[in-house]
Amino acid sequence: MTAFALPARAAGLWPAVTAAALTATVTVTPGFTVGAFTAPIAADLRVSRLTLGLAMSVFYAATALGSPFAKRLAARLPVPTALTVAALAASATLLAVSLATHAAVLFAALAAGGLTNALVQPAAGRVIAARAPEHRRSLASGLVGAALGAATLIPGMLVAFVLPAHGWRAAMAAAAVIALLPAALAPLTRVPAAAPAAARPGAPDPANAGAGRTLRLWAVAAALSAAGNNAVATYFVTLAGHAGIAGAVAGNLLSLSALLAIAVRLAAGGLTDRAPRHNPAVIAAMGAAGAAGLALVALGHPAAFLVGAVLAFSAGWGWTGLLLATVIRLLPGRAENAGHTVQVGVFSGAAVAPFAFGALSDAFGADGAALAAAGAGLVAAVLAVLGARTGR
Repeated sequence: MTAFALPARAAGLWPAVTAAALTATVTVTPGFTVGAFTAPIAADLRVSRLTLGLAMSVFYAATALGSPFAKRLAARLPVPTALTVAALAASATLLAVSLATHAAVLFAALAAGGLTNALVQPAAGRVIAARAPEHRRSLASGLVGAALGAATLIPGMLVAFVLPAHGWRAAMAAAAVIALLPAALAPLTRVPAAAPAAARPGAPDPANAGAGRTLRLWAVAAALSAAGNNAVATYFVTLAGHAGIAGAVAGNLLSLSALLAIAVRLAAGGLTDRAPRHNPAVIAAMGAAGAAGLALVALGHPAAFLVGAVLAFSAGWGWTGLLLATVIRLLPGRAENAGHTVQVGVFSGAAVAPFAFGALSDAFGADGAALAAAGAGLVAAVLAVLGARTGR
């Protein structure tokens, strides 16, 4: 019996994880797409950029605040059902935004999309815990973590190829159609009935007090790091224009940066699977490198912006998959809790980023706002180290 345990556990791993990652990509796309289309949306709806920043913050805040409920729901629902609902809701959100004629519609649609987005990470955690053997969990988590990078690829391509000729509404409608595609792959994510991730909802959390402190530190670190890097991703086109880079070129750079971010997540996951105990140190190092990238963006020079954006996208966000894998190891049998912990941290930071960055830009300019984001990233790296020491 035991000779066949590992193949059964790992059967269908990569199709299942890929389906979960694609769903995670489209469900977070509404926030990034509104950010990429800030200028035309603001002009069409006659609202300020600060208002749009608040609308994006509502999307991410809904994910963070809805995460505790989504964690419990994801533990009860079949994984394919949870992911299908999330993908269909993301498509509906994007379609509603494309038809919006008033800022209130925009706020309502993004709030609803943020709530359903909260289903994805707990469900993905169940897939990884159920199907991935120990020596593949960082790579599998890296693939799911790559969704944050891939989510910027979609608006980047739309800015470059659809927006100039057809306008932001048509580009947003195209994003709504793209968001439907992962729903067809959701059946691949079925979790075996005997999977450890299917632990009883409400069962006692096995994490001890030390693990609890570690999780809190890591969640705050994730929030601070995500705040800085999300701001750059959200306002990428705007910051590129401030550095003297044309809009179409900025769209292509956003797409290329997203591809690099995906590659870094996968490479980091594959390499750290060889020695998972070093994951916290790698997370802290990548966070520090991302902070350095944000400092370069603050210089406002085209070459510095290019190097800084690459660092912020690749290193600054490349740790999300590693954090998920590390927390899954810390919370055996409660994979939905692992996804919840990472999600609350990342999306809490993302909720603060658009509004805070917009306010700081108005007060101190884009360079000052990027420098503040770099400081937040540096503090995040320190907290990641402290969390690892607490865990030990």
